[in-house]
Amino acid sequence: MKIVLASNNQNKLQELNALIRKLPIKLVSQAAFNISEIEETGLTFVENALIKARHASRTTGLPAIADDSGLVVSALNGAPGIYSARYAGDNATSHDHIKKLLAELKDIPDQDRHAYFYCVLVCLLCEQDPIPLICDGKWHGSISHQIKGNKGFGYDPVFYIPSKKKTAAQLSLTIKNKMSHRGMALQQLLHRLPEKLCPR
Repeated sequence: MKIVLASNNQNKLQELNALIRKLPIKLVSQAAFNISEIEETGLTFVENALIKARHASRTTGLPAIADDSGLVVSALNGAPGIYSARYAGDNATSHDHIKKLLAELKDIPDQDRHAYFYCVLVCLLCEQDPIPLICDGKWHGSISHQIKGNKGFGYDPVFYIPSKKKTAAQLSLTIKNKMSHRGMALQQLLHRLPEKLCPR
């Protein structure tokens, strides 16, 4: 079955395809259909994921999977949260976002730098699907003082995992997929997707 991924982010497509390969599903980026990103006007991760999935399904006529994810930092009252991808401005780079985050936390001691990545994944069979499949995951860690590692993307170089004594950007993709917020959400999705696609 062909399912459209409601994202133009090739890193997300790579991560998801690595995990979904055991199912008889072909996940295709919406970029392959020349679908542009839709404005995320929701106030929650779930709302934004649904907006993206409905847009992709409406445009292609295919089932759609969308994720919305971000970094939640306790000391910043949950910021950057749903604005993680545009924390330093709409046209800012990942490095710009990280630079702003570290500046905001410069006076915060180690014990108060707790953060977690959050991911919600939704699957719709069609645009008007009244019962979307919704899965989520959290990955707890803290914000390091320095950028370390060159793997991953986004805030990975400053997201420190105490149990590994490394940032997310220092982990292999295999280890990251087992631990990450997206990996957790996708494991739920893999478990529940067959029932969603072929209900009894």
